[in-house]
Amino acid sequence: MTQQSTGPRPGTALPRSVRVGYGLGSLGTGAFGTVPGLVLLYYLTDVLAVPAALAGAAVALPKAWDVVANPLIGAAADRSRAQDGSRRPFLLIGALTLPPLFALVFAAPPLRGTAAALYVAVLFVLAATAYAVFQVPYVTMPAEMTDDPAEQARVLGWRVAFLGVSILLSGALAPALARTDDEDPAGYRTMGVAVAVLLAVGMLGAWRATRRAPVLARSAAEPSLRAQFAAARDNRAFAALAGMWTVQALAVGVMLAGTQYFATYVLGSAASVTWLFVCMIGPLIPATPAWNRLARAVGTSTALWYASLLFTGAGALLVLTPHTHPAVAYAAVAGVGVAYAGLQLLPLTLLARTLAADAARTRRRRAATFTGVWTAAETLALAAGPALFALVLTVTGFRSSDASERVRQPDTAVTGINTAMSVLPALLVLASLLLLRRYRRESARLAHPTEEEGTRRAH
Repeated sequence: MTQQSTGPRPGTALPRSVRVGYGLGSLGTGAFGTVPGLVLLYYLTDVLAVPAALAGAAVALPKAWDVVANPLIGAAADRSRAQDGSRRPFLLIGALTLPPLFALVFAAPPLRGTAAALYVAVLFVLAATAYAVFQVPYVTMPAEMTDDPAEQARVLGWRVAFLGVSILLSGALAPALARTDDEDPAGYRTMGVAVAVLLAVGMLGAWRATRRAPVLARSAAEPSLRAQFAAARDNRAFAALAGMWTVQALAVGVMLAGTQYFATYVLGSAASVTWLFVCMIGPLIPATPAWNRLARAVGTSTALWYASLLFTGAGALLVLTPHTHPAVAYAAVAGVGVAYAGLQLLPLTLLARTLAADAARTRRRRAATFTGVWTAAETLALAAGPALFALVLTVTGFRSSDASERVRQPDTAVTGINTAMSVLPALLVLASLLLLRRYRRESARLAHPTEEEGTRRAH
């Protein structure tokens, strides 16, 4: 049943408070998407003395659970009958549970090796589930607040702006608070609490600020998990777009996992991770409106193509770091940051349009079903990134240590770190362009169906 909210009429300009308030949620999603990928693998291998292969599994396997959990949460959100909008109660539950669970991930008791890996894995499963409860409905909301593509782009612009602030704050400050030069476990506990506060501020702020947001219509959930994946697969434009997003998220996950290792073992200073993050995320906020303008001029998918090529070129340039001045590395990372703004904004703009097109074609609103699959794929990719990086560490002979001992790494491990931080993400993003090309073809086919397809839809 379709049900309108008491807020502004859908299709009209949203209040600024709703646009900004919605964007606040990215303070939380950005921090959770960044900090574990940046420091958790390093925390396990260089503070808790967990072997690299086991550490990679401890980071990746809990996120694999989200492949099942996220679509289930999406279906539950679609079936919700809450009076103030089907999404906001889920935002509140996630906002109340994720911050304390996140703090506990980095508050490990005095454990080492396998026991430490098990502790982190269990807490990370719970934290990832709480994150999904917030993130799945959160991603859905722009497509349900307005059917105007320009207004959706403005809403997403605020989201990406706050995402940049969150990644900059959490990515730059988390390693500093963790005191990565002496690897004191107490520093990681302090960092966990500080990031938990940022999570709470952003997530609770988004929940409260969106109380006046309109709701176009209730969504109709698919009846089973298999039906949800089938619906996502059958929408070939969505499947291609989600596949592209997943491969690009994997590239970002690899690069995030490698940043601390790159700073410590290639640049020679653990503290330089802060400056790497400033260079990467600093361009995110000013670059976002520039990508928006380019998208309006040449089309969103074409702008995304350019952003992907920029990421590929700048990322590949990092491989020269051992043979050039460190300034070249910082400049290359800044180029990655400019591209990253486009990789965050433009796929979400295409997602909102794809969800609207699906609703128009099928006369069913099942946005959270699709975003559940989308978020599950993203979460798994961001978890697989550290696992893939850990695999490189294992193959190249990386030696783990605890906070009281620092070991010298073999040259093969340093070369592996440098390559996995540069060439590997660049190749992944380059490969994602094949899926972007497929998305463009499928979305064009849906926009201009053949006579046979049009007849089938009419019936």
